[in-house]
Amino acid sequence: MSKHRIMGLFSDFEQAFAAIADIRANKIHGVSVDDVTLKSPIEHPEIEEVLGERPAHVPKFTLMGALFGLTFGFLFLASAQATFLVQPQGGKPVVPLPSNFVLTYELLILFGVAFTVISFFIGAGMGRKRDTLYSEMVSLDQVGVLLEVDESKAQALKDLFKEHKVVEIREEVAR
Repeated sequence: MSKHRIMGLFSDFEQAFAAIADIRANKIHGVSVDDVTLKSPIEHPEIEEVLGERPAHVPKFTLMGALFGLTFGFLFLASAQATFLVQPQGGKPVVPLPSNFVLTYELLILFGVAFTVISFFIGAGMGRKRDTLYSEMVSLDQVGVLLEVDESKAQALKDLFKEHKVVEIREEVAR
């Protein structure tokens, strides 16, 4: 069974939110609010109330980067100092901890920031192919509600969009 990607363009947020509320109320069996992607020209604060909480993966990557910087930063510094012509003189430590703590802290910040930036680009879809189902009106003044549904639910979804005064419906068959 083929998948249909359907985007409904609405003239304002109330109509788009009403369509999403009907999807959330399970008016089309088998289509959930997790399948909805909202495309909007502006930020809307009440979108989380309509769509629900979405997972945020960027803080997990930031934590992984910080732990990587902490662990491997200290190991890298200590191993570089311990293997570089070890000639302890006058009671000086081979691996001086106070200066290593400062450098390890700086590497923790460096890798935390680097992983944050990289995960933001990956999460924002910067490396993906361009979405073929798009309308230039989304960047001007209309709100797009995009779903990927089975062929059997496509007509019911179009009817639901028409109930809520959709301006335009665009569709493509995904393989």
